Amino acid sequence: MYCIVLPAAVISLLCGLFLSFSLISGNDSNSDEGIALPVIMYHSICPGKSSEYSVTPEQAENDLAWLRSHGYTSVTAGQLIDYAYGKGSLPDKPVLITLDDGFYNNLSCFLPLLEKYDMHAVVSIVGKYTSELAAADPHCDAYSYLTWEDCDELLKSGRFEIGNHTFDMHDASGARKGCAIAAGESAEDYASALMSDVGLMQSEITEHTGVCPVVFAYPFGSVCRESIPVLRDSGFMMTLTCREKINTITRDPDCLIGIGRFNRSGLLSTDDFMSRIDDSY
Repeated sequence: MYCIVLPAAVISLLCGLFLSFSLISGNDSNSDEGIALPVIMYHSICPGKSSEYSVTPEQAENDLAWLRSHGYTSVTAGQLIDYAYGKGSLPDKPVLITLDDGFYNNLSCFLPLLEKYDMHAVVSIVGKYTSELAAADPHCDAYSYLTWEDCDELLKSGRFEIGNHTFDMHDASGARKGCAIAAGESAEDYASALMSDVGLMQSEITEHTGVCPVVFAYPFGSVCRESIPVLRDSGFMMTLTCREKINTITRDPDCLIGIGRFNRSGLLSTDDFMSRIDDSY
């Protein structure tokens, strides 16, 4: 057996080439195994009001400061979609921030924090809330919803993307919970009902804001398999659930269907809530 001894200059050159390749590869070097993505789900962000679905602006600011100090980078749904479809890259520790229902305080209280910490978020709005409830009683931090004009302001800020949270299926009082199939409902009737509702919501958002959402958030997290082909046919590339899990983002677009999220309860401190995300890795 012969041992080939390379000159020191050649060894140095090969090491340099290997290091350069590693630096250029970046996050794509582990794309086969996927990139871990925690997703935070907020609802209301209201002064002096903490509950299971409401945090104070002080709690929200503590959250964003914690994320930044622990090396997380806020990413957009657009970045995640691009990555899954083979374009672009993601930071080493991405986090997606989402808000459900479309409360006015998402604009009045949360937007300034996103600007301060250079972060982004997806707000998924309910058509009936925006078209009827918000218009009738606008601009109170404690209970108002976003008007269409408010949604336009969010988009113009460059900090928000708009998601579809159904037009009138955010209800659990009847036979159907959210947009899930009802007991005894045929697949054909269900598909027609869901397509009609989300299609109306897509049209409303496009008409009032000029954008057509590619993100859909299930009301109450009520997922059913029959909804998936309908949502795909409606043009959605990402769907958001309430399953509390860390997601794995790959170069396969299917990884964006059924994204899990951690509900941000205002009954927890920032450290307690964030430890749940870290412990899930």
